Amino acid sequence: MPEQIQSIISNLQGFGVKRLAMLGGIAALVMAVIGVASVYLNRPAYETLYVGLERSDVNQIGLVLGEAGIGFDVGPDGTTVLVPAGTTAQARMLLAEKGLPTSANAGYELFDNVGSLGLTSFMQQITRVRALEGEIARTIQSIAGIKAARVHIVMSERANFRRDEQQPSASVVIRYSGIDAEKSAMSIRHLVAAAVPGLSADKVTVLDSNGNLLAAGDDPSNTSAARTLGVEQTVEAQIGDNIRRALTPYLGPDNFRASVKADVNTDTRQTEETIFDPESRVERSVQSVRANENNNQKQASAPTTVEQNLPETQTTSTEGPQSSSQNDRKEEITNYEINSKKIATVSNGYSVTKMSIAVVVNQQRLATILGKDATPEQIAKRVADIQKMVASATGFDDKRGDVIDVSAVEFIDGLDGEPIEQPGMLASIGTHAGTLINAGAFIVVVFLVAFFGLRPMAAALTAKATPALAGPSFEDVQRSLPTPEPAALETAAAPVALPGTRPGSTPLDDLRQKIRPAPQDRLARMVDINEERTAHILRKWAAQEVAG
Repeated sequence: MPEQIQSIISNLQGFGVKRLAMLGGIAALVMAVIGVASVYLNRPAYETLYVGLERSDVNQIGLVLGEAGIGFDVGPDGTTVLVPAGTTAQARMLLAEKGLPTSANAGYELFDNVGSLGLTSFMQQITRVRALEGEIARTIQSIAGIKAARVHIVMSERANFRRDEQQPSASVVIRYSGIDAEKSAMSIRHLVAAAVPGLSADKVTVLDSNGNLLAAGDDPSNTSAARTLGVEQTVEAQIGDNIRRALTPYLGPDNFRASVKADVNTDTRQTEETIFDPESRVERSVQSVRANENNNQKQASAPTTVEQNLPETQTTSTEGPQSSSQNDRKEEITNYEINSKKIATVSNGYSVTKMSIAVVVNQQRLATILGKDATPEQIAKRVADIQKMVASATGFDDKRGDVIDVSAVEFIDGLDGEPIEQPGMLASIGTHAGTLINAGAFIVVVFLVAFFGLRPMAAALTAKATPALAGPSFEDVQRSLPTPEPAALETAAAPVALPGTRPGSTPLDDLRQKIRPAPQDRLARMVDINEERTAHILRKWAAQEVAG
């Protein structure tokens, strides 16, 4: 057996049962501390499995994951379930097989549990509305930033004795985070209106979980003010893109900045125009009237004589004046239709009434392009060229009252093409501060346990016990006393004594004496330290010798 192992075993035997038990307890405590620290500080990173769950869903998911041997944790809010990194897909597949989580917004699967026997039309209608509400709520929750949604739909009812039909309506309550709630509310209104037959967007009301009204009534996006603002933003963005495309190849993307303000007229215009063509006519109707008139007039006259007064006397009449007339009339009326064209124009577009453009250019970039000896006149001329370029790219019009201004200024650092300073080491350390603190704490715990626990224990096991201090037994003292040297060493010739050495000793003996004192010297030192203890040891040694 090696000398080191034999020394350790002998020292352990000399400690006694009490000290060995203490050493064992210390070793067990050290290993327990290291194990707990390693488990606590090096826990696996957790990933989010589901958020916004109900309490019942969290309990059921915990039972299923626990039976499958997958570790999990519940968030502080009680509605989030976390699993170790890398097990998310496995956990979701397992929960999908179990039908978890069971959302309260059940969709068309409600019909799976509805029997066909004894189901009235009213129950079918209610189940249909519930299923539609659940499907719409699921779709709304798929929008980014929407955590939960609840939908209520009131369908139109047809009655035999009702004159006016009730229009369908809907209300939606959402819980969101990190999004523009008003824009999402408008999208949700149109989504619900498109999913429900006969429902218009102005009949959908959207609220948040705090009770704030997000959208109701008429759609504000259709108002003239909102439409004008949207058109202005679109026109300004388009003109700004034209400026960037024109100046980027010449100055670079970071050496100029452009600002555009456009006044846009979005009034709806309707123009009606009727055009008559005198060169083109069409005969519409012809009316002809013809009249012939003939008149003959003849008058007889009786002579005026005495015979007229005589009875029974007939007088003969004589012919009087005669007249005749003839009249012919012909009338013709022709109606013509003149060719005409009627034009009605309705314009729902926009027109730019005025435009203001401001462009600032990095003066250092112009100086670099022109050279080190560039004069202010050359820079001004180059600015004028840039102004002409911007005017051509934006459709600048003096008659319309447009204003354009191009100036050369000095840019601050980071906007003149130079790279912006990236986050340093401190920022990176701050990002991973949690991981670094855990690793550092684990290293410190291991170091402290090793330095104050394992190191003294290892030193006590490997070091040889001192009789005077440790109170060794008789066997320890006997082993510590060397055996007498062979007789050959005593009969050997004594070398010449050197100055400073004892008579009859060699320099090697003196060196050995200094390094390892003789047993007599060691026994004398023990007596000086503790006489009673030394006498007890010698008595035991003498008794052992007599017994032997």
